[in-house]
Amino acid sequence: MEFRTAGVIGAGAWGTALAQVCARGGLDVILQAREAEVIESIAARRINEAFLPGVELHLNIRATSDLADLAGCDVILAVPPAQHMRATLTAFAPHVRAGVPIVLCAKGIERGTLKLMTDVLAETLPDAPAAVLSGPSFAGEVARGLPSAVTLACADDALGEALLNTLSAPGFRPYLAKDLIGAEAGGALKNVLAIACGIVEGRQLGRSAHAAVITRGFAEMTRLAVALGGEAETVAGLCGLGDLVLTCSSPQSRNMSLGLALGQGQTVEQALAGKRSVAEGYESAPAVRELATRLGVEMPIAEVTAALLAGETTVDGAIEALLSRPLKAERV
Repeated sequence: MEFRTAGVIGAGAWGTALAQVCARGGLDVILQAREAEVIESIAARRINEAFLPGVELHLNIRATSDLADLAGCDVILAVPPAQHMRATLTAFAPHVRAGVPIVLCAKGIERGTLKLMTDVLAETLPDAPAAVLSGPSFAGEVARGLPSAVTLACADDALGEALLNTLSAPGFRPYLAKDLIGAEAGGALKNVLAIACGIVEGRQLGRSAHAAVITRGFAEMTRLAVALGGEAETVAGLCGLGDLVLTCSSPQSRNMSLGLALGQGQTVEQALAGKRSVAEGYESAPAVRELATRLGVEMPIAEVTAALLAGETTVDGAIEALLSRPLKAERV
């Protein structure tokens, strides 16, 4: 099984960075973008000025607006925001060839249906082999070739090995796993928890509180993953704990920066104003809360974060709600 060409759907910062990874690995890459200015910028200057400024892109990357141009690619990386994954895959369905693997690179839970991205793929492209790519990786660092490691989850051993070799590039090291659900659950929840950590930072509650949110947030992540059918061991790896630590530790994270603004007193509307890139945690928080309720999973940090984003409580109210919870033994 050999892949020579890759199609990347979604030319935001992460999609562009993954296109760069594929090109560095020797593939010819077609990067699909919705924005005309992105296509023009890449064609004329080899830079995605809108979403990844300052990074010169590989000559093997060609930008297009037409999903049909990706029809001949050997592998597809789907990188639209999670809430747009269904519409994007539905639009791509007339063009995809049978047996072409789809690597899902968006992190989130679909609002309304409460589906993971693998569920969305199964409903829109039921014959497409699936894989999930997730882990601690800032787009700008990956695009510049700085070292990073991620989880590549695939149930099919042969396909997983082929994708592992294809997506490995200088500075970019994927580790293979079989647990797609665990990989997805970690990626979806870490964005919500990053908002909570940003609030801690913005309100200047200290490093001890920050560590507590990461640790207890990881317990919530593990409980949700297991309830969905994933494995705790997967969530303890790069796609769960690793991604959580990164996203909760730097304002480079769109989600942490959103929480930082909220902690400093901005409203949700003010914090989101003028942002071109999507803070997936804001979109996924209501779905995470609803899914936890449906599954009977206790997730107090995710719960108060979703309530805050929905305008149901204040920052001080959310802090008080967590600190006034009944005392209990520590457990995952």
